[in-house]
Amino acid sequence: MDRRGLAVTAATFVIWGVVPLYWHLLKAVPALQIMAHRVVWSALLVVGWLLLRDGWGWLRRLAAQPRVLPALAVSSVLIAVNWGLYIWAVNAGHVVETSLGYFINPLVNVVLGVLVLHERLRRLQWIAIGCAAAGVAWLTVSAGSPPWIALGLAASFGLYGLVRKLVSVDPVAGLGLESLYLFLPSLAYVVWAESGHGGGFTGDWSLRTDLLLVFGGVVTAVPLIGFAYGVRRIPLSVVGLLQYIAPTLQLLLGVWFFHEPFDAARALGFGAIWLGLAIYAGEGLWRSRRRVPAAE
Repeated sequence: MDRRGLAVTAATFVIWGVVPLYWHLLKAVPALQIMAHRVVWSALLVVGWLLLRDGWGWLRRLAAQPRVLPALAVSSVLIAVNWGLYIWAVNAGHVVETSLGYFINPLVNVVLGVLVLHERLRRLQWIAIGCAAAGVAWLTVSAGSPPWIALGLAASFGLYGLVRKLVSVDPVAGLGLESLYLFLPSLAYVVWAESGHGGGFTGDWSLRTDLLLVFGGVVTAVPLIGFAYGVRRIPLSVVGLLQYIAPTLQLLLGVWFFHEPFDAARALGFGAIWLGLAIYAGEGLWRSRRRVPAAE
């Protein structure tokens, strides 16, 4: 086990878990403007880092693969939808439901693997998905409507992961090209907002708010780079367990810091989903441990 990789990956999920606190500091700014600033400043950071590291070589290598360019255009739209929905949900008082989205995301990935990649599931994996589906169904019945925010976050991030899986590119270089795709539309929206359409970056907002918007690029890019660093150095089974740090922290923040409701009906739905995750993670861990003696 690479201890540095383990520490960086765990820290990445901790940052993602507590990041609702950061976006909450920007509650006075419209979500779409936060999203646009997030893209602009993270694009400058990521692309600048890539240029310092490798010049334009990273972009030439991507352009040499014709399938990569349209695929990353699609993935850029998916991650923009995910980011925008997440920021809006946090500042609209739905932190608990955002945590639900990232709890069910691993099982959405499994379903996409079956439907798109024609992967075959084992019996316990089907049981895990059934538990999660029962939990979502219960939450739908008890609330009177499906948990659209959670489903939207899980679906957009699941599809994003699927697209990135289908094209084999360096994670940070891929993020750089996605950032370039989103940069001009986001910058155009920021300029339009600042020209008398509700923007306040150039005067109406405080210096603190302006700095928070700029630093939002760091909050976006650094964890993604850290994740790309760590995931290459530790087993994927460990990554699969660490990924639950983020939604767990988000849930705790939603209940204890933002004081969002978490009644018995909601707890029952979450419990069914957690049971499915436990079965899925336990089954994967058991099989990975069986493979080691067999390989030896």
